[in-house]
Amino acid sequence: MPTRFRKIRKLRGSRTVGWGQIGQHRKHGAKGGRGRAGMHKHKWTYTIKYDPEHFGEKGFFPPTRKEVKVATLTELSAIAERLSRDKGAPRTEDGKLLVDLKGMGYDKLIGSGIVSVRDLKVVVERWTESAARKLSGAGSVVSGV
Repeated sequence: MPTRFRKIRKLRGSRTVGWGQIGQHRKHGAKGGRGRAGMHKHKWTYTIKYDPEHFGEKGFFPPTRKEVKVATLTELSAIAERLSRDKGAPRTEDGKLLVDLKGMGYDKLIGSGIVSVRDLKVVVERWTESAARKLSGAGSVVSGV
């Protein structure tokens, strides 16, 4: 339909453009309320389509919570291989390759994965029993800071 035949062309000069008496279709009642009003009622389809995370639990992290950066044994093996291939002479202590996880920003060593490098001395603040057991089986030592 051409624009010139549309009803709105005739209504443009009028004050209310076909919406009855003064003020109808003007304020917040026309759009279903202010802001996020009606998100759980008459604007539910909008919520589902465009903002599905609006309702529900988001979780809470206490302000005193400290993030713990964790290294696995697989990551430790990769770090050790990289250090042994390093151009400079690798740091050794008691004939074992020294891997300073604390200096690299790690807080804890956990025992998931396998150790593919033998004879390591690992310096880390905390570690799990399984990590210590697997490392001692590979002839390595874990020590604290």
